Amino acid sequence: ILAQFDNYQVKAAKMKGEFMWHSHNDADELFIVVTGTLTICLRDREVILNPGECFVVPKGVEHKPVAHEEAHVLFIEKAGTVNTGDK
Repeated sequence: ILAQFDNYQVKAAKMKGEFMWHSHNDADELFIVVTGTLTICLRDREVILNPGECFVVPKGVEHKPVAHEEAHVLFIEKAGTVNTGDK
């Protein structure tokens, strides 16, 4: 966790590989790619993010982040949001 404001946290992570399918029923999740490439798999499409790009996964939407090579990513989400969602 890099910072907290109001009821939100800014988090940083190094990602490589596939994460699990999950959703956050009460919170949107903002992904910002700093380095590398991150694919956000949704049930109906994939969103590919390059450095400097961002994407918001709306609350309740099942998703799976994938980084084939190491990617550095910032997240902004409600404080207390569990990274595995409701699983």
